[in-house]
Amino acid sequence: MEPIVDPAAHGTFRTRSGGMIAVERLSLTYGRGASRVVALRDISFRITDGEFAVVVGPSGCGKSTLLKILGGLLSPTSGVAELKGQPITGPRRDIGVVFQTPVLFPWRTVVGNVMLPADVQGLDQTAMQQRALELLGQVGLGGFERRYPRELSGGMQQRVGIVRALLNDPAILLMDEPFGALDAMTRETLNVELQRMWMQRRITVLFITHSISEAVFLADRVIVLTPRPGTIGDQFEVDLPRPRTLEAMNTERFGHYVRRVRSALSARGGLE
Repeated sequence: MEPIVDPAAHGTFRTRSGGMIAVERLSLTYGRGASRVVALRDISFRITDGEFAVVVGPSGCGKSTLLKILGGLLSPTSGVAELKGQPITGPRRDIGVVFQTPVLFPWRTVVGNVMLPADVQGLDQTAMQQRALELLGQVGLGGFERRYPRELSGGMQQRVGIVRALLNDPAILLMDEPFGALDAMTRETLNVELQRMWMQRRITVLFITHSISEAVFLADRVIVLTPRPGTIGDQFEVDLPRPRTLEAMNTERFGHYVRRVRSALSARGGLE
């Protein structure tokens, strides 16, 4: 089912200057008539340069739809999304995307999978391979460069996907529930690792999750989406020191933020 795009409304709302990502009165509707589904309704927010923002909400609330719009893969019905002051109208090299599954080619080695964007875009092979090897070392995959995906654990495969998204040094990294399919212990380990990588590079991140604790652990800013049609039920800054350890989840301050998210979801029927 294709989204409806209203030519008169699309791009009508201009965002204010400033910020890496600016979303203004964004809405998206799929289908028409009886099959019409409003996925997102009147969403506005801003993400600053170097910020780690997390969008959290229940299944079906439009989280992945929002990410696809920001990645240039879908056009909104109305409103506008901008990156560095320019409307996002299609895929861009300065936007990196990490999907729910790493989507690795089984016939390519680890470094071969990481190099895929360089191969497709015709980038300098020597420089990009050196960067790929450096990034793999930073995520603990040094020595696995010539292995194949079947030889890696699920967590290692997802690390390869993250490195591939970082190869072009994107302005923003979009992450669509990248750890959702992993076991709890691996997921927590990768949350700590992702925080470490982000603190080293300070890249702007928009991370999608349905896990409240994961959202609070990772985020500088939490954006809570309500059940469909997805609207913003709450958004707030997380004032917890970094680097955050898993033990921080047991603190009263952490619990305060978790309760705030739950309250926003419960108010709109997001929790049973």
